[in-house]
Amino acid sequence: MREGRVRLGGALDTAGILFAAIFFCLSLTPSLLPRSWPLQGIIAGVLTATGYLAGVTAGALARRSAAPVVRRYAEARRAGWREGWRRTGRRRVRRLVATFGCGLGAASLVLGVRAQRAIYPLMGLRPPERLGYLGVPFVAAAVFLLLLAAARALRIAARALGGVLGRWIPATAARLAATLGVGVLAVLLTDGILTEALLRGADTSFAAINSETAPGTSRPRSAAVSGGPSSLVSFASLGLEGRAFVAGAPTVGELSGFTGRPALPPVRVYAGLDSAATARERAALAVRELDRTGAFRRAVLCVITTTGTGWVDPQAAAALEFMYGGDTALVSMQYSYLPSWLSFLVDRERVTAAGRELFGQVYARWSRLPAGHRPRLLVFGESLGAFGAESAFRDDRDLRERTDGALFVGPPDSSPLWRRFVDGRDPGSREVLPVYRDGETVRFANGPEDLPAPASWDGSRVVYLQHPSDPIVWWTPRLVLGRPDWLEERRGDDVLPWIRWYPFVTFWQVTADLVFSLDAPPGHGHDYDGEVAAAWARIAPPAGWDDARTTALTTLLSRSEAGSAGQ
Repeated sequence: MREGRVRLGGALDTAGILFAAIFFCLSLTPSLLPRSWPLQGIIAGVLTATGYLAGVTAGALARRSAAPVVRRYAEARRAGWREGWRRTGRRRVRRLVATFGCGLGAASLVLGVRAQRAIYPLMGLRPPERLGYLGVPFVAAAVFLLLLAAARALRIAARALGGVLGRWIPATAARLAATLGVGVLAVLLTDGILTEALLRGADTSFAAINSETAPGTSRPRSAAVSGGPSSLVSFASLGLEGRAFVAGAPTVGELSGFTGRPALPPVRVYAGLDSAATARERAALAVRELDRTGAFRRAVLCVITTTGTGWVDPQAAAALEFMYGGDTALVSMQYSYLPSWLSFLVDRERVTAAGRELFGQVYARWSRLPAGHRPRLLVFGESLGAFGAESAFRDDRDLRERTDGALFVGPPDSSPLWRRFVDGRDPGSREVLPVYRDGETVRFANGPEDLPAPASWDGSRVVYLQHPSDPIVWWTPRLVLGRPDWLEERRGDDVLPWIRWYPFVTFWQVTADLVFSLDAPPGHGHDYDGEVAAAWARIAPPAGWDDARTTALTTLLSRSEAGSAGQ
């Protein structure tokens, strides 16, 4: 067989094996959330393949730089010494590396299982059995071999194309052109044709889901909500999440039962993708709906930017309504029906356009009212909704001057305003819990307990609620090669103190955490149930509100959420 020929089932590179073993061991270190053994196996397989590629590359560069030294032993090579080394020495090195890697991997697996089990108690969960993690090496091996086969297939294709091109152009140029050609073709197939086909399929599927109506959801009878009697917006045009939002408003009886006094039917305004053609037209339609329902005569008006599917957090909405006995108006509109992670990739401009357009038009109508006859103007956004909602503002001064308060929950790292506040935090404060300009307007909280009493906080109150263990907040492509501040400082309360940053490794670990961020228990990961109501009580409490009412409201909303989940 010719020197350098590649086979799908060929021997593994020695340097690649060494790096792969190191990356496998590092993949077992803990990250933000606990990982099941199948997920750990997948991460380990991806990182083992990454390490193997790094090792092969490093080995090739080392051999090339050592070429002059090798040429000095040309005579010994002709005498057979070189061939003997290749047949025996390399085998011994491979065996030594493989033995070392297996031993190191076994020790790392034991330590990794111990670390994974240590994360569960931080979140109030019972650790799983240790034996399940014995399947990690097998899943990792399967993933690694699959990725290795794909890489070798591409390399074989490049070699074959290079051989054909070598008939007409120099061999070096042919190899380079073939490698680039196969690489570009692979990117086009995956990022172009394949990705486009997947996006078309996802678009069709989620569009069909958007046209459905959740079980138990029916057209509202209240004229105070969109889709109800005399509404300018049809119930059918609201989309799946919009219909759930308007139909989920608490009744006057429920509100009165909590407040102990007469209540008003709460105003909920929503414009779906099918309600109007463009974001500007949907926002204008929403403002007309606010006028129709008398929303500008309510005590509180809250502008909400949805997540990708058009979802509005039911607890965040209901909390204000119960606090104010229905003397509220909530307004939102849909910009997509794709999940947030997919909307973030392909609809990011729509998110920011929706946030700016809706708040801008609502604010323009609100600001025309006499100063003493305006409702409190609040802003809310969660996850991708936080990214969109804050895009309506230039800085903290703009937030202070144009709102009476804002709540941004679990904002992605790419949120520009959040990033600016975090990077500009006061010296000595941590990235996981920053202090910005001494908390004059903007405050950060890992939980409601981090927020001060309203009496000690003057003016507009803006809160970023973020868990130390929420991967949506901390994921960024910069994790590939850059150590973030939150992994240099003292860790958050629900993050293991010995978690460390490793190039490539931490990026893939936190990427995997994203998938299961909503599976964490309340108060951890990306689950903020039970905390939003308490945050609103700090930002915009009605007169006479106290901590006992906050506790009662949180309990009520938790029971309602549990009851809805059980239906």
